[in-house]
Amino acid sequence: MFKKLHRQMTIFASLITSGILILLAASCLVISERGLTHNTYERFLNNGNSCVAYLENQTVLSHKWILEAKQEYKVEFRILNNGKKLYFDKLDTESRNQDKKEEDLSSVGNMLTEAARISREEQGLDVDYMGSLSLSKTVYFETSDFYACTALIPKGSGALSLVLVYPLDGLKTQIFHQRVWFGVMVLLAVLALVTFSWFFTGKMLRPLEENQRKQTQFIASASHELRSPLAVILSSVQAMESDWENAGRFLKTIKSEGDRMSRLIGDMLSLANADNKSWSIMKTDCELDTLLLDTYEKYQPILHEKKISLKVVLPEEPLSICKCDSARISQVLGILLDNGASYVPAGGRMEMGVKENEKYFQLYVQDNGPGIPDENKEAVFRRFYRADPARKEKQHFGLGLCIAREIVTLHKGSIRILDTPGGGSTFVIRLPK
Repeated sequence: MFKKLHRQMTIFASLITSGILILLAASCLVISERGLTHNTYERFLNNGNSCVAYLENQTVLSHKWILEAKQEYKVEFRILNNGKKLYFDKLDTESRNQDKKEEDLSSVGNMLTEAARISREEQGLDVDYMGSLSLSKTVYFETSDFYACTALIPKGSGALSLVLVYPLDGLKTQIFHQRVWFGVMVLLAVLALVTFSWFFTGKMLRPLEENQRKQTQFIASASHELRSPLAVILSSVQAMESDWENAGRFLKTIKSEGDRMSRLIGDMLSLANADNKSWSIMKTDCELDTLLLDTYEKYQPILHEKKISLKVVLPEEPLSICKCDSARISQVLGILLDNGASYVPAGGRMEMGVKENEKYFQLYVQDNGPGIPDENKEAVFRRFYRADPARKEKQHFGLGLCIAREIVTLHKGSIRILDTPGGGSTFVIRLPK
């Protein structure tokens, strides 16, 4: 399911982001092309005006100026004085072969002829006019293949005509290369977005997948834990039906297993409330030294029966008042004592204590049991985790330490495990002031 969802989210994210990217790139490309075209046309207008102004102010035209203007402005000329040519059409094209030269000359001639025709028929300026003029006339226009400037300039008793064209082949090539460059960049960006979307959506789904795995594992573990006492209850009921003389013993077993199921269900409900963020605490003023002493009085007889000594260490100076849910913190201490008692052998010892500094209160529960390996120090807080899978004690389901962490987290505190000097484990709880 998650693999399919991963693919679908990757495709969806890629399509959306790629669509936005392509739209933005296309917009930028259009703006760039318009700017490039506009700048080219403006440059042509300036160059055309320069040529017209030069022709207006000069009485003798230099072939050198014409060649330099053609090279600098990248334009082609046709200048006539009362219908007669003023300069030769051959240019310095030694670097090109003869076929290419003839092809270029033919193309240039066609553009000049077409520009003269458009000027005459569409713009109303006949560049073949051979009469007299009092003022210069200039027309600018553009076609799909070239920009053009035509002008009639009065010279003595006649007129000097100019046809100037700027071929758009270079501009079209530049635009084509720009589009190719944009296309390649967009393609690379789309590939990068697809790759990023794949890893990003995978990272987003990983907690959900892990959560589903934990839920499945939790349900399986809970079912296993509930099945054992239920099997004992059903077998006891079946045995009691055929042996009423020992009904009392069977009822005692049924009650014991029912209490065990009740504790397990209570623990599971507590964790469910924690998962749903509906597990609340009631913070009140609490004296932690008194809380430790009360916990000691409650658990000392139980530990004494198991031949485990319990010691309480309190600071010499009075502790500040702690804002916490005293019942929940007492529950955490009870879980830690009960958990330690399951692993500390007879004759062992346990210790509770509390310290205080400027930022937090620190409570600890210490034992001299077998200890917890470093690789298991975090795992013991997982649900239904047992450090020794072979231990199947009915009083422990592997939920206690998980509940303890949830309670401490509700207090915005932390709980961690340290090694006890000489062997054993020390659970350290920090509660912020």
